[in-house]
Amino acid sequence: MPQRPDTSASRWPRQSLLALGMLWTLPNSLPGLLLGLAGLPFGAKLRWQRRELALVVRRWPWGRGGALTLGNVIVHTGEWLDVPCLTYAHRAGHGIEPPVSLAEHERAHVCQYMLLGPLFLPLYLLCGGISVRNPFERAADRYARTGRGWWPWSRDDG
Repeated sequence: MPQRPDTSASRWPRQSLLALGMLWTLPNSLPGLLLGLAGLPFGAKLRWQRRELALVVRRWPWGRGGALTLGNVIVHTGEWLDVPCLTYAHRAGHGIEPPVSLAEHERAHVCQYMLLGPLFLPLYLLCGGISVRNPFERAADRYARTGRGWWPWSRDDG
């Protein structure tokens, strides 16, 4: 009878890389955690969402809507993170694109943070900040649309 592979051993490398990425981006996650804690008295709710690899702060009481990712923390104003949102290209009038999942868009940013750690925010700002020109935002939209290509300089154009 064939033996089944030891799933705990096969998960070990991936879990180790995830833990290293979370540790590497901890300086970015701490301000997100502070934002989440500040919102608690005003109705914000915190919950770890394994799929997003992030502590998700929902019902953030301030702001116009949408979401902000800081390391492994996603702060958003809505009740649910997995809602449709427009891509940056669509909002900028660069074409008509179908809505994408906000959760998947923000998950791409979590992956970007985990790879770049403390370098993420300076690079993000150097690349244009919150705008359609920013390759980090275009990659997050591509990932939300196709499930591939969260890296800003990926050759995967979906």
